Amino acid sequence: MTSTTSAVKTFIAAYDGQSLLGQDLEKATDQLFASLPFRDLLLALINAPAFAPELGQEFAMAGAITGLSACRRLRSCLNGSLSHFFGLMSELLGAFDMSSGVLWTEMATQIRRSSLGQEKLLQVLVHGSAGEFYRQLAEHLVEADPHAIYPTSSYRQSQGFVVSTDDDQTVEAVMTSSTFTSIRVLENVLDPQQTILRDMYISAGRCVALLDQNVERFYGEQIEHYFTHHDIQLDKLVYRAMEVDKGIHTVERMLGDFKRLGVSRNEPVLIVGGGVLTDTGGLACALYHRNTPYVMLSTSIVAGIDAGPSPRTCCDGFGYKNLFGAYHAPVLSITDRAFFKTLKEGWLRHGIAEIIKMATVKDAELFAYLEQAGPELIATRFGTLDCPADAPICELSQKILGAAMRSYVEAEYDNLYETHQCRPHAYGHTWSPGFEIAAGLLHGHAVAIGMGFGAYLSYRHEWISKADFHRILNLINSFGLSLWSDVLLDRDLMWEAQEKMVQKRGNNLVAPLPKGTIGQCGYLNAMTQDELIIAVSEYQAICAEYPRGGVGIDPLCSDVGLEDPSTVAHHTPAAAEILSSVQEAIA
Repeated sequence: MTSTTSAVKTFIAAYDGQSLLGQDLEKATDQLFASLPFRDLLLALINAPAFAPELGQEFAMAGAITGLSACRRLRSCLNGSLSHFFGLMSELLGAFDMSSGVLWTEMATQIRRSSLGQEKLLQVLVHGSAGEFYRQLAEHLVEADPHAIYPTSSYRQSQGFVVSTDDDQTVEAVMTSSTFTSIRVLENVLDPQQTILRDMYISAGRCVALLDQNVERFYGEQIEHYFTHHDIQLDKLVYRAMEVDKGIHTVERMLGDFKRLGVSRNEPVLIVGGGVLTDTGGLACALYHRNTPYVMLSTSIVAGIDAGPSPRTCCDGFGYKNLFGAYHAPVLSITDRAFFKTLKEGWLRHGIAEIIKMATVKDAELFAYLEQAGPELIATRFGTLDCPADAPICELSQKILGAAMRSYVEAEYDNLYETHQCRPHAYGHTWSPGFEIAAGLLHGHAVAIGMGFGAYLSYRHEWISKADFHRILNLINSFGLSLWSDVLLDRDLMWEAQEKMVQKRGNNLVAPLPKGTIGQCGYLNAMTQDELIIAVSEYQAICAEYPRGGVGIDPLCSDVGLEDPSTVAHHTPAAAEILSSVQEAIA
C-alpha cells in the first residue's frame, strides 16, 4: 500500500497549483477532481490510519508534522465544504513544500470567495465529470467507513465488538474510542499574519469565543481586529473567571449562551483565558451536544502547559475541587507567551509551579532549564517584557514552554480517561486539594507545598538523595513559591485530605513522588495517620531553614486581588441551595 506521505508528494509533483489559478473555477475544480493524481490522493487520505502511531511517525520522518492535523481531518473531508477542503489541502501541501502551500492557499482563497465555497465536496464530486467513480466510493464508504463520509466529529472515531448467546439474552460488548488533537507553542497568535485561528474558522465564517473578562480588558480589541481582518464574524461571550467562579453556575450560564447563539455540535468554540475558564468552558463544551469541539488559546501559564491541553474539564462543587467534570480534550491547544507580559508576578509564580511539577518527575532537562532561567523568567515575563528578542532568556523560555507541554501531554494523553492512577502529573496534588481552599491559597502555591512535602517523603523513604531533595526545594523557593503553610498543622484536615484522595483514587493513595533521581517518578501507596503527622512535623523543621520560613511570596488568592475561596466558595445562591439540600438528605 502506498504511504500517505508518498501520495502527497506524488500529487505535488503532478500539480503545482499554478495551472489552476486564473481559470474558471468550476472548470478547474472539475478537471482537478477527475484527474487520477487527485483521486489517488483522496483515497490515500480517506484510508490513512488517522489514529495510528505509524501515521505520526511517517509524517515525522518526512519532516511534515505541521501537516499532520490537516491530513487527519481530511479523512472526513467529503462531508465538508469546498472552502474547508481546499483550506486543509493548502495546510497539508504546504507542510511538504512551502511554495506549493502558497499556491494552494491562493486557490483556497478564490474558492472561499466564490459561489462554490459553501458547496459540499461530495455533492460537487458526484455531479462532476467523474461522478460515477465518486458515487461508487460514497456507497462503499457507507458500509466500510461511515466516519469518512457522514462524520459527527472529524476528530474522533469509535468502534465496538459484540458477542451474544444464541437466544440474545446475554450480550457482552467492548467499546473503544480514539481522538486526536494538536498542540502548538506559537508567537503572537493575534497578529493577522499568523493564520492558525483564521484557518480554523474561515470556512464557517464565524467564531464563538469565550473570553475571561481580564483578557477582554487587555486584548478584546486585538481579538476583534484579528477576526475582522479575516472577515470572520466574532460572537464574544465574556465571563468573570476567578477561582470562586469555578462552579456549576458558570457552566450553566455558558450552556445557555451556546443555545442562544445556536452553536452546532461540530463548530469549535474558542476559549481564550486561564485555568478557570479552561476548566469551566471545556466542561460546557463537553456537555453541550454531548461533544462540542473547542480550541484553547491559553493566556496564563497554568492554562498554557497544563489545563489548556488537558482532557480533564471540570468545576468545583460542595466545597470540593473539581468534583464535577468530563474528559473532553480540545481539538487545538495554543500557548503564546506574548500574553504573559500583562500578567502580574504573582500569576506567573503560581503558574511556574505546574512546570516544576513536570520537570521534577518527568523531565530532568526541563528541571535544568528552570534552574538556568531562575527568577529572570518572572522578571522578564518569559522574555516578553523589557527584553530584546535575541536575549538568551527568550530562547530559554520557549524551550521551557515546549518541554513542559510535551512532558505533560505525554503523561496525560497516555491515560486519557484516567483509567489508572500511575499519573506523574499528579505530583503535588495528593494533599493539596484538601487544604488549598481552606487556606485560601493560590493553586500554584498549594501544589508547590505538596511538591515540597512529597519530595521530603521521597527522601524519607530513601528514594532520592539529600542533594536532590534540597535541589527540588531550592528550585521551588527560587521562584518565590511556597514550601510551607501552617494549614498543614491541622491534623484532621490533612488526614481528611488523604482519605478523600484515597477514595478518589480507587482506594489507593498512589502519591507520585520523585524516585531514583530528578526526572523520574515512583508512587507511595501507604501512609498511616501517625506517619503523616510525624512527617509534617519533620518537614516543618526543614522549611524553617528556608527564606520566610518556607512561606512563598503572595501565596494567598487575596494577595493577588482574588476573592478568598475559603470564605466565598459556598456563598453563591445556587451553591448554597444545593449544599443545603444535600445536608438535609444526609441528616
